[in-house]
Amino acid sequence: MTEPLSAETRDKLASVSTATLTTQLFKRGLRNVFIQGVSRLTAAHDRSMVGPAFTLRYIPAREDIDTLDVFQDYDHPQRKAIETCPEGHVLVMDCRGDASVASAGSILVTRLMVRGAAGLVSDGGLRDSPEIAEFDIPAYIGAPSAPTNLIKHHAVETLNEPIGCGGVPVYPGDIVVGDLEGVVIVPRHLADEVANDAWEQEQLEEFIIGEVRSGKPLRGTYPPNAETKARYEEWRKSKG
Repeated sequence: MTEPLSAETRDKLASVSTATLTTQLFKRGLRNVFIQGVSRLTAAHDRSMVGPAFTLRYIPAREDIDTLDVFQDYDHPQRKAIETCPEGHVLVMDCRGDASVASAGSILVTRLMVRGAAGLVSDGGLRDSPEIAEFDIPAYIGAPSAPTNLIKHHAVETLNEPIGCGGVPVYPGDIVVGDLEGVVIVPRHLADEVANDAWEQEQLEEFIIGEVRSGKPLRGTYPPNAETKARYEEWRKSKG
């Protein structure tokens, strides 16, 4: 079972940008961590998304299997994923980057929201997107798309297995962090140290931006030389 995030780690991850997180992960040798081809649908609610990944995988649909009748089964894998995604987790769906059909709609996303999920990420489409855009749950999608998932997608029975989403490997329990720029996957075993270092990086960058705005040139400022670092330490002290 994945060890829960501490409140401190969660708060720090929620306060830093995905850009900063990609830099910290790159320092640790991880290059492919930013999910490609998805954007924030629920941008009116700008809080960051942080939570462990719970995964659902779609393979290509087959016409003799994926008919509308399958939705009469309450244990259909798509429905089961909605009902079993733990509170505080992010449902991440692998649609092979095909957003020409929906991977869910407003009823399922409402249920996910009511159950306390931390968010939703799909490299496929979502139907009922105008309604979902107003929901109070972070949701990232490949594109709005009205057609039902059964036209293109078959939900795999085994839930919470390693998947690929937007070209990025996602393992159950990985920490999913999203802001208005996009979504980063942070391996769980790195989450605490990445959160701390990302927070420290953004403190320094806040100071550097102030220096640049005051007219300082990049040379000696970004990256900071010894003199700039000394000013930074004084600035940190002044902030308490």
